[in-house]
Amino acid sequence: MLGFAQAADLEASLERKTTSQYLHAHERKSLLRFLTCGSVDDGKSTLIGRLLYDTQRLMEDQLAALAVDSRRHGTTGDDLDFALLVDGLASEREQGITIDVAYRFFATEQRKFIVADTPGHEQYTRNMATGASNADLAVILVDARQGILTQTRRHSYIVSLLGIRHVVLAINKIDLVGYSQAVFDEIEAAYRSFAEPLGFVSLQAIPLSARYGDNILSRSANLPWYQGPTLIEHLETVEVDSDRRAAPFRMPVQWVNRPNLDFRGFAGTIVAGVVRPGDRVAVARSGVTTLVKRIVTQDGDLSEAGAGEAVTLTLEDEIDASRGDVLAAAAERPEVSDQFAAHVLWMHDDPLIPGRPYVIKLATSVVGASVTDIKHRLDINNFAKLATKTLEKNEVGFINLMTQAPLAFDPYSQVHETGAFIIIDRMTNHTVGAGMIDFSLRRASNIHWQALDVDMNARAIAKGQRPVVLWFTGLSGAGKSTIANLVEKRLHANGKHTYLLDGDNVRHGLNRDLGFTDADRVENIRRVAEAAKLMVDAGLIALASFISPFQAERRMARDLFADGQFIEIFVDTPLEVAEGRDPKGLYQRARNGLIQNFTGIGSPYERPEAPHITITPDLSAEEAAELIVSYLDRGSYLGNVTG
Repeated sequence: MLGFAQAADLEASLERKTTSQYLHAHERKSLLRFLTCGSVDDGKSTLIGRLLYDTQRLMEDQLAALAVDSRRHGTTGDDLDFALLVDGLASEREQGITIDVAYRFFATEQRKFIVADTPGHEQYTRNMATGASNADLAVILVDARQGILTQTRRHSYIVSLLGIRHVVLAINKIDLVGYSQAVFDEIEAAYRSFAEPLGFVSLQAIPLSARYGDNILSRSANLPWYQGPTLIEHLETVEVDSDRRAAPFRMPVQWVNRPNLDFRGFAGTIVAGVVRPGDRVAVARSGVTTLVKRIVTQDGDLSEAGAGEAVTLTLEDEIDASRGDVLAAAAERPEVSDQFAAHVLWMHDDPLIPGRPYVIKLATSVVGASVTDIKHRLDINNFAKLATKTLEKNEVGFINLMTQAPLAFDPYSQVHETGAFIIIDRMTNHTVGAGMIDFSLRRASNIHWQALDVDMNARAIAKGQRPVVLWFTGLSGAGKSTIANLVEKRLHANGKHTYLLDGDNVRHGLNRDLGFTDADRVENIRRVAEAAKLMVDAGLIALASFISPFQAERRMARDLFADGQFIEIFVDTPLEVAEGRDPKGLYQRARNGLIQNFTGIGSPYERPEAPHITITPDLSAEEAAELIVSYLDRGSYLGNVTG
């Protein structure tokens, strides 16, 4: 017989073995990432709560807390309100809606799951897109009483756009229509007809009741006519083919790891493919190739690393690479371009306007960019391609994008991580859009800057002046053109070479095709700024007199020029003073509704934050002109230029 101590040791050994076996088996389970989406009140949070409850992922204290919360915030009478397990924000519980994206983990004997509960309200579409960005499958809920709604269509299209190819159509609240097969069949047929162009590989329709558990974990006696799988059965067995290791090797460089003079490695997360010591890799943008020497991790060197692993690679040769570069398989490099076509989901209250400067972040690269054209926007109800000049919040469009520096990328359909980007507002740093690259606009590789023997400095020396643009901004009637005209007369009298670009004059020729919408105003300033840049390159002192009401466009104009080549002059005339002058009668016509989008009345004027010169209302036009000429003289713009 075993002694007490021996028996205790044996029991502990068996427990350790059992625990070890369980953990080993758990690690070997495949992982499915999915999201729930659909219109508001379709029961997404309730479904996830029911999944957690039925798969026994809740502790006793959580169940006790849920019972208390259900009495306080619940909407299901005496029953447990499973939505409260997921809706964690106070505002969510008070309103009974989902706002933020909530992630939950659960597991069955067959598989592990990470589920994202995404909001159904249209105003939180950006949160839904965030939740969908890493998912392999989408559970799209439909209220059996309501059928297919606009938000159902919008979420389905976004799911397709983000590359999710496996969908469950969960027709929820089937209990509220008497478990009707006719209702189920009608909704399924309508959805399949709508979703046919979306390219889903699998689409499984399931009738269920998240509140009562029908067809969630086990088959429901209330639905004898349904012969398909339960929700859990389908989630456990669906094949999503999400092996990113089969793709060509890609690793965006996060940082250069150099703790001492004897070590230099490139750290990052592998987003696609596999790498081994001895593999030949390339810096995608430069094309320089070398061999992988080591794969370094905190736990020691690896003989192989694949998608999803964070590693540091040391290389056989010293190469020029830094954050923002992409290390890639030398034989299968990504494309490199500064112009490409992409689908974009716009997420901000202010519309997307072509020509306006933004910042985009693709993998670890951050670069200035602008939309050169909106080819069309998508009508999510019938997928019609509609002409438009702007994209409004929650609209999806197909655009051409130009970046200030070439980027290495793959089409989103091939490698998500190197084909997806976000658009950032330069002024506020807010994320305003999300995009998926379709293809490169190859014309960019055929255009090169032609070097000329006579450059700007040579022209400036010949003219005896320092080239610069004087950018006058202010309300209509502020006195910009009057002051600019006086400045040019004084400079011309002193033998300086100038040219005045006036807002009204350029609309007779260069910009005669533009109106006064926000989009046209942006394009107006973009063209004028490019023209002024050519004049500065010609050695001229260019004067540009334009309302230019938006900070972003003035910033865009300023960024075209080198330091010291752009002087912003704010003619700070109050609206009431400018309107009192009203030499052209424009303010009166705008007040009477005869002119739309007139700056100061129907469209805003954004004051400059840090102009070089401010012309205050107490100065006469002659005094203002003298102030500007004196500024130029002190800045050595009017003296001889030496080589």
